[in-house]
Amino acid sequence: MTNQEILAQFGPREAMEYDVVVVGGGPAGLSTAIRLKQLAAEKGTEISVVVLEKGAEPGVHILSGAVLDPIALAELFPDWKAMGAPLNQPVTDEAMMFLSETGAHRTPNFLLPKCSQNHGNYIISLGALTRWLAQQAENLGVEIFPGFAAAEVLYSGDGAVRGVATGNLGVGKDGEPGEAFQIGMELLAKYTIFAEGSRGHLGRQLISRFNLDAGCDPQSYGIGIKELWEIDPARHEPGLVVHTAGWPMDENTYGGSFLYHMEDNKVALGFITGLNYANPYLSPFEEFQRWKTHPNIRWYLEGEDQGLKPAKRLAYGARAITAGGLSSLPKTVFPGGALVGCEAGFLNVSRIKGSHAAMKSGMLAAEAAYDAVTAGRSHDELSAYPEAFEASWLYTELNKSRNFKAWFKYGLTVGTLMNGLEQFALKGHFPWTIHRDKPDHAYLKPAAECQPIDYPKPDGKLTFDRLSSVFISNANHEENQPAHLTLKDASVPVNVNLAKFAGPEARYCPAGVYEFVPDEAKGGSAQRLQINAANCVHCKTCDIKDPTQNIVWVTPEGGGGPNYAGM
Repeated sequence: MTNQEILAQFGPREAMEYDVVVVGGGPAGLSTAIRLKQLAAEKGTEISVVVLEKGAEPGVHILSGAVLDPIALAELFPDWKAMGAPLNQPVTDEAMMFLSETGAHRTPNFLLPKCSQNHGNYIISLGALTRWLAQQAENLGVEIFPGFAAAEVLYSGDGAVRGVATGNLGVGKDGEPGEAFQIGMELLAKYTIFAEGSRGHLGRQLISRFNLDAGCDPQSYGIGIKELWEIDPARHEPGLVVHTAGWPMDENTYGGSFLYHMEDNKVALGFITGLNYANPYLSPFEEFQRWKTHPNIRWYLEGEDQGLKPAKRLAYGARAITAGGLSSLPKTVFPGGALVGCEAGFLNVSRIKGSHAAMKSGMLAAEAAYDAVTAGRSHDELSAYPEAFEASWLYTELNKSRNFKAWFKYGLTVGTLMNGLEQFALKGHFPWTIHRDKPDHAYLKPAAECQPIDYPKPDGKLTFDRLSSVFISNANHEENQPAHLTLKDASVPVNVNLAKFAGPEARYCPAGVYEFVPDEAKGGSAQRLQINAANCVHCKTCDIKDPTQNIVWVTPEGGGGPNYAGM
């Protein structure tokens, strides 16, 4: 049963009207909502704001390293410390290391460019900060609807965005409404701000519909895979920030890692793989597991033979990262709305930070929306938002790092040397911009041109498999719902992806969603793609890296997905 047929039978949907609807309850969306309410309080006006969050509560779908630059938080809440914001572990030391398979070379701290320095920053759980921001938003009068996934953009007769509709609940796998069926609702607004995070489902549609990426470099992404561990106090160094480049990536594959010492003997460690990699046999998940076996990394996680307390893996997650920078930033406004945060791509990849940028972009969009609403406007373009961005410290910061990832298309050695020149010697003032000319999925080479990679089997102590990892991500979806991982053409995975690229979806997915299994309908001699949608952690990698762009991630029933704790 199509959505149109459901509407014809069960509609019309209930509609609620607001001045501003915010889609996404992460740092960008919540900062948007908070700033709107702050401005209304400062100027003695009223403005109605609602935030839709697809997770069961704000913060459960949020995943980041994370080291936070508090610059935007301090603008939003100058007294954040007194208010109890969960920034508990300041950075005390940092190390940038280049790894070989068995050794490491540390760059002296005095040679680190400013973008790589973390003095004054904090190692945090971004999920905890998000929950705190949600509480502040509610204290200011923002309505937050957790467990409600925005599934559809609504347009007015002239093509302007007029709001969103939430997904229907209780639809079975066959597409038919079940006994517990509830039709979605419409949330209408003068302006709708989209803050879904990297590769947002609705944001992708808006970029295409309004041609927002015209004249931009193709967007570039990475996949970040993270684990949270508790380690022996003897090897815990509160506030230490470690980043590595090099092994296990080869010279021509972009990637790097982080290891952050949080409070309470916890360390957050993870690996980022650029999704412009060429070898279809590469597995970002296995590369991360292999990285943990490096002597300089496993030292923190082992030591039982020396009488230390066994380290324990506590949590796991994965998320795509929008890493193209300023050259790939689309137009952020369109009639009736705007894109903020990683939805648009404000992450500063040179600093390995995006939360402060996401928050600032949301605040800038809020100021433009507030002025428009109080002036009696609606459904037009918030041109003051991109204008304010270009006059802000955020633009200056991103402009200085605009070439950072692009340099690595020439390899790790050249990329490192040129970024050293640009960021350390020239302070980010390079006279030229280095461009990219194709999207990440177009870099994948046919399997016949590549060497298979033999990954070691997990030991269950230091390295793990996908399914045990997904288990501790607490991923959960209503089983009897249509798969939210859709195929434009069901024949493509076998006829093209498996035949030409050796089935890369079985490797680039960090959650075991995709696997090729014998097709019993054909006697078991052929293969078919099995989609285990319940495993999905909403990382969006499949939507980005699928070489034929045949996989389309759509929003599942609200409340489904990972439930990250302490991440």
